[in-house]
Amino acid sequence: MTMTGRLHWRLTGIFCSAVLLGLLLGYFSLTAHLQTFLDQDLQNKLKRDVLITKSFIEEQIRTRSMEDPHTIAKRVGREAGLRVTVFSAEGDVLGDSELSKVELTRLENHSNRPEIREALRTGSGMSRRYSHTLKKDLLHIAVSFGQDRSKGVLRFALPISDVELFASGADKVVLVTLLFVFVLSLGFTYFMSVVVSRPLREMAVIAKAMADGDFSRIPSVRSQDEVGNLAEAITYMSQQIRGKIEDIEGEKAKLDAVLATMFEGIMVVDEKGTIIVMNPSLRKIFFIDTPPEGRRAVEVIRNRHVTEMTEKLLKGEEKFISQDVFIGFPEERLLKVNGVVIRTSEKREGAVFVFHDITELRRLEKVRQDFVANVSHELRTPVSSIKGYAETLLQGAMEDKETLKEFLNTIYQNSDRLVILINDLLDLARIQSGKMNIVTTAVDAELVIRRCLGVLGKTISNKGLTISVDIPQKGIKVLADEARLAQVVLNLLDNAVKYTPENGSIVIRAMTGDKLVQFDVIDTGIGIPEEDLPRIFERFYRVDKARSRDQGGTGLGLSIVKHIVQAHGGDVWVSSVLNQGTTFSFTFSVL
Repeated sequence: MTMTGRLHWRLTGIFCSAVLLGLLLGYFSLTAHLQTFLDQDLQNKLKRDVLITKSFIEEQIRTRSMEDPHTIAKRVGREAGLRVTVFSAEGDVLGDSELSKVELTRLENHSNRPEIREALRTGSGMSRRYSHTLKKDLLHIAVSFGQDRSKGVLRFALPISDVELFASGADKVVLVTLLFVFVLSLGFTYFMSVVVSRPLREMAVIAKAMADGDFSRIPSVRSQDEVGNLAEAITYMSQQIRGKIEDIEGEKAKLDAVLATMFEGIMVVDEKGTIIVMNPSLRKIFFIDTPPEGRRAVEVIRNRHVTEMTEKLLKGEEKFISQDVFIGFPEERLLKVNGVVIRTSEKREGAVFVFHDITELRRLEKVRQDFVANVSHELRTPVSSIKGYAETLLQGAMEDKETLKEFLNTIYQNSDRLVILINDLLDLARIQSGKMNIVTTAVDAELVIRRCLGVLGKTISNKGLTISVDIPQKGIKVLADEARLAQVVLNLLDNAVKYTPENGSIVIRAMTGDKLVQFDVIDTGIGIPEEDLPRIFERFYRVDKARSRDQGGTGLGLSIVKHIVQAHGGDVWVSSVLNQGTTFSFTFSVL
């Protein structure tokens, strides 16, 4: 049963109870008054009848034609339907409508009866008492007759059971009438409760619909009473709630968009450590596939440091925590985790955690430190050499022509090495900052390769190297900056020439695909150890540092190659077998 249904029956029950209580009170009050009224009316009727009979007897006495008292009692009793008794002034029974003359002789004197004494004394008397003669309770009304009440007493008697029977009949009539009124009241009350509860039932249905999110319905009640005021309040409340929900949904959408697009991981937990919110970035960091909301943080993020931070914040040991956390699974990462307590009215409601992935930042910091250290180291060697030879010359060595020439040549070579190193650093800096001006055109790749071989021709000839160019399709055009493509080819060919022993061979090969052309520079040199292959394109990384410096390398050539190729949208990689040779491969877009 619905709330309004219960209200409907409650109203019916309340109204019916009120009506029933009123009817019961009315019934008892009415029957009590009716009983009093009937008694009084009956007494008055008896008094009137007895007074009429008294007048009749006194008229007979005055005209000296009085009948026998017993005959008068019989006749009057028969006409009135009552017991009529005539007494002498001394209390002797002279006549009785219920007895024969023989029975009268056996009756005792009644002068001691209350109504007889009262009638002789005051003219009338009344009593209710048990009659031993008739064996029943009677109501007696007695009046004295004759001048100065000297002739005798006339008494009327009515059985009390007849009075009660009449009163009982009247009570039944009253009861039936009241029951009829109650039934009518019940029907009217039911109808009125339906009328009263109908708008409440309608508003209850609307309120439930509002709770389910349906704000399209409004109450149809237009009365100017409390129910109408309630309907207006519900309509206003519906409009306000709809507006607030729309505002909240808008703010939630904004918050969701912010959380979804943040690179930082966000996690919000309640006071029990249960996750309320976790954004996609944090789920991605910890490879969480299933929705984590509703689960405890310790179950989702299985990291001892994060668990300890959560416990400290929720227990009130700390208000703010910041800590670097290392995670090794599913992949190694370094996170900067900041946590703060959520407080409302001095009560801890939970905590918010922000996870910053500083893995790349720390790696770049290390790269920067290594870069500074490598640059310093690379610059120190030629600068120290130039300074040392210059000091020696200044101390007198320049007087020796041969020594002077040798020292100046060494100074020139080291200064040239400095220029190459600085130019490579500048090229690398421009490439990484995106400030290198790359103008792509249709470039004949074979022509660029031939020109680079010409630059290294003397060195190739001195080492007796065999060079072969394997380009099946003549006139391959690639989309590239010609100068930068030449720089890539020259760097790779220079390395191949440097690290290939005398009488070795170098092959430059090109293979075309749908959109790319792949170039391979294959040598039969010393090769690269397998453990060094992943780092071969790093700045200043050398497999054999001493030999690289002897060959005049700066350690930046392959890093420059990688960045130039990637700037053109291509890729570069290496494969090598130690002491057998190395293959460098890179791709460019083909026209």
